[in-house]
Amino acid sequence: MPNATMITTPKRHQWLALTAMSMGVFMGLLDVTVVNVALPTMVNDFNTNFTNLQWVLNAYTLVYAVSLLIMSKLGDMYGRKKVFLGSLILFVLASTVNGMASSLIVLDIGRGIQAIGGAGMNSLSMALVASNFSGNKRGVALGILGSVIGMSTASGPLIGGFLVENFGWPSIFYVNVPVGIVAVIMTLTFVNETPSYGQHERIDFAGMLFSGLGLFSLIYGLIIKEGHPHWSWMDIRIGGWIIAGFILIALFIWTESRVQQPMMSLNFFKQCHFVGTIFVAFALGASLYSFNTFLTALMQNYIGYSALQTGVRQLTISGWSLVLGPISGYLGTRFSKKRMISASLLVGACGFLVMLNAMGPRVGFMDLMPGMLMIGFTNGIVSPLINTVGMEGVAPQQMGMASGLLNIFRQLGIVIGVVGFGLMQAIQYENYLNTHIHTVGMPSQMTTGIHAALIKAGPFSGHTIAWSKRLTETPFAQKLQSVVVHAYDNGMAAVLIAALVVILIGSLAAAVLMRKESHADVHA
Repeated sequence: MPNATMITTPKRHQWLALTAMSMGVFMGLLDVTVVNVALPTMVNDFNTNFTNLQWVLNAYTLVYAVSLLIMSKLGDMYGRKKVFLGSLILFVLASTVNGMASSLIVLDIGRGIQAIGGAGMNSLSMALVASNFSGNKRGVALGILGSVIGMSTASGPLIGGFLVENFGWPSIFYVNVPVGIVAVIMTLTFVNETPSYGQHERIDFAGMLFSGLGLFSLIYGLIIKEGHPHWSWMDIRIGGWIIAGFILIALFIWTESRVQQPMMSLNFFKQCHFVGTIFVAFALGASLYSFNTFLTALMQNYIGYSALQTGVRQLTISGWSLVLGPISGYLGTRFSKKRMISASLLVGACGFLVMLNAMGPRVGFMDLMPGMLMIGFTNGIVSPLINTVGMEGVAPQQMGMASGLLNIFRQLGIVIGVVGFGLMQAIQYENYLNTHIHTVGMPSQMTTGIHAALIKAGPFSGHTIAWSKRLTETPFAQKLQSVVVHAYDNGMAAVLIAALVVILIGSLAAAVLMRKESHADVHA
């Protein structure tokens, strides 16, 4: 990477600049998951149901994904510090509105605005770090940033659980305000601006429109499928959105291949090394990060831990990021990153295999812990390294877009993993119930009603029905509960097998597509 992109900065200021960017990234990614643990409290405060509250989560996920590439391009064109800073301020203001929200409509809109800020911070942070550091320090700094990314994604249950239990659900938004203000001051003071590479270029409005609408349609279709697993993929309410998404993305590619100053250079996808990197980012999102959703449900709904207790135990995974981030960044300057990434993903595959073997009606934290340690190790090594690898050989004016692409594929991996694994889990859960519910010995009318209720509740909430006070007092309770737990275990086994396959594909992609070093620039 050309040294011209590096602006001389006092050493102390460099690390303070990294701290500012890390604070922004941590807030932006934490807010993807932290709201999960607050939903039960919100149900009571807003006097609504979980279905209506689902858009508090979906609004952020949807707008965040749609905004990533657009914010990346604006940063490349007009200065990454300016766009990062504006995104940080927008995020803080939206967090304030969310904390004060008195209705779901206000909260949903606020979450969408907050997501634009989160996308701007996360899409430009890597490029800003790369331009504020040089040499071996760049690898260490990107490693630290990667550890923050890995830790923030897995820390939602812990931080959210603590805040909600002690201060109520608004605190998960208000906590961003003081942290954000400090980050704004530090960004203004210590972060160096990058050149405005495209300030005289024409904005590719068609590219932005097609990319935004295409990603929106794809992810919206997947979100609808997640909420209605029994609807067919060919249902116009699902398939229509997904087909429209593919058409719009095809139009985006067609547009980018013909305009003189495209929003995104298609040359990115001609570089095997970069393609391997985004494969790994996708695999990491679809396996490790999406699995956190299912692991949290297992620990809270079936093992019986509170949100805070679950979060503490999940430090087994997220804690590795804090320890290994700087180390992996340093080791990446001395050894083959591709081999480190491929081997580390294999460790994660072994972790999923260990947890698959441990699954059963009496599974507890101690049974899951060895596997959790392994996937935590994988996250701690791979998440920092793909940041460094993703920036290798990328021309200075394209760094923001490269960062945005890594983020968008990681986010797509999470969405597709949650939806795809969730459908696999639901199918196995329902198949077991269909073939075993009659063994409980309940009257046929009662069996039909409870069976329908369990199917409608799905694997995440079936436990609540089976352990309800009314059913617990019946003579059939113990057998029914046994059937529900076995059904859930079958579903979790399917999730673990799917995650195992995805992470193995990621390891293979790293080994085949990545090079030991990449020196070929991706030109505009």
